Amino acid sequence: MSAVNRPPVTSRSEWLAAIDTLRAREKAHTREGDAIAAARRRLPMTEVDPSTPLVGGDGEIPLIDVFEGRTQLFVSYHMWHDACPAADQCEGCTFFTGQVRELSHLHQRDVTFAVFCQGPYEESDSYRRFMGWEMPWYSVPGASHERLLAGRHFGMKACYLRDGDRVHETYWTTGRGVEPMAPSYGILDMTVHGRQETWEDSPAGWPQPYEIRGQQFRKDGRPTAQWARIAAGHDDGLQSEESGTGTSGCCT
Repeated sequence: MSAVNRPPVTSRSEWLAAIDTLRAREKAHTREGDAIAAARRRLPMTEVDPSTPLVGGDGEIPLIDVFEGRTQLFVSYHMWHDACPAADQCEGCTFFTGQVRELSHLHQRDVTFAVFCQGPYEESDSYRRFMGWEMPWYSVPGASHERLLAGRHFGMKACYLRDGDRVHETYWTTGRGVEPMAPSYGILDMTVHGRQETWEDSPAGWPQPYEIRGQQFRKDGRPTAQWARIAAGHDDGLQSEESGTGTSGCCT
């Protein structure tokens, strides 16, 4: 490591003083996050048709049954590229979806987590199994797109509240708003070189090899997390089905 890509070395007392200065800003940031979350809890909500059909492992299922008896539902809307191989599937959705592993803590707080995939069920569920994901997985038929997305797009995250036999959407976000799903980003933000992405404000000489148009989630031609599955001997062949509602022209 050269001198241009590492911080200056100082005494422990000076180092602790610099961290204490930064800590005041971190605490202010935390308190502002708490205030934003409090405002989020006070937002109005809008009703969604509880009978909106989805497709799961046992066939068609209405939206209200996805709650699994709980009152809250967090949905990750996973993009899908029809008829494309695993290597060409959405690297961003793979990055975020793959970091949600332990659901018991959500269940304890009366929240169900589910993925609503843009692609046909059999093909996209093959991808879920290849990736080793165990979360509830559903396909969104084309007829249900407008009911759920209402002009938005896959890649977003949405929260729902069940009130008896009625369902309401309480919040949604996209872009960098979905970063809470990725603890690896939070970990990288605490390291000296950060995310190593080109947009970051880092000192001159800091490594920043990752562009932010999807390349940051790929390695050697496929979503990064797939390599561990390939190394473990898992087959990345996806069951094919007639193209449904996925993005066209996405394969290269």
